[in-house]
Amino acid sequence: MDEDKKKESKEKDLDRMTVKELKEIAAENTDLVGINAMKKAELLAAIKETKGIKKEKAPKEKIEEKPPKEKIEKKAPKEKIEKKAVTVKELKENIIELKAQRKEARKARDKRMIHLLRRKINRLKKETRRASKA
Repeated sequence: MDEDKKKESKEKDLDRMTVKELKEIAAENTDLVGINAMKKAELLAAIKETKGIKKEKAPKEKIEEKPPKEKIEKKAPKEKIEKKAVTVKELKENIIELKAQRKEARKARDKRMIHLLRRKINRLKKETRRASKA
């Protein structure tokens, strides 16, 4: 009686078994060829086919119903933000201000602010390089 339960549990748990375990089962119980080259999905299908286990359908997940096309509201396109022309001199002044703020943040040991200011300074430096080329 215990053996019957073990066999049933093994059959039910095939999906949960590792590839190594599936290969062992396939080698012991079936005459399959090329077991070592098979992937898990192929092993499962082959073992289930030889044992005569029917494929179980996965439970249906809740699918969100999409509203009909008539009810969908169209969003207005995003407006393009115009960038004002900034001179290299203005950019460098901003960098100097940010460096002063970064120095204060270092004194306060505010790592997050130091990181943010470092990134802003880095971006502004890149802007100066682009602006000087143009």
